[in-house]
Amino acid sequence: MKSEECHIALRALEPEDLELVYRIENDARFWSSSAQGQHLSRYTVRQYLEQQKADIYQDGELRLVVEANGQPVGLADLTDFSPHHLRAEVGIVVLSEFHRRGIASEALRQLADYATRRLHLRSLHAYVATSNLPAQALFQSLGYQRIGVLQGWIEGRQAATLFQRMLPHADES
Repeated sequence: MKSEECHIALRALEPEDLELVYRIENDARFWSSSAQGQHLSRYTVRQYLEQQKADIYQDGELRLVVEANGQPVGLADLTDFSPHHLRAEVGIVVLSEFHRRGIASEALRQLADYATRRLHLRSLHAYVATSNLPAQALFQSLGYQRIGVLQGWIEGRQAATLFQRMLPHADES
């Protein structure tokens, strides 16, 4: 099922997303690309969902659920949000059983559109483990430029490639 065959949407987190967030946050494969790096209890995730305001200006970040044909399949984030400098870091996780369907690509396109039209950002960036070649190819296919490699960036020992995408003004897109 390619993204052309299914409807991809981003939406705010709901209390019903507890199991999705719990599953992703407790999957050690994702820890190298997040600040988490430890197991979370369902109670902790439930508290997070209850307390999140979903206001990027208050929280400094925005976490959205990625849906494919109405089914939650991942998370997309804007973090390190700077309204003054008009930039944010992006992150995406799609559950492994939904890989290679164009879902991450379409979700990142929608996230960039939101960042441009609603937040008026001028720049998005992502840190990708140098060993994660599929993620590097994904960001490059979406117009992100490879800016450089940061040695020892992930968990103090793994290199990360920094990607950046300059966004058009909202009236240019």
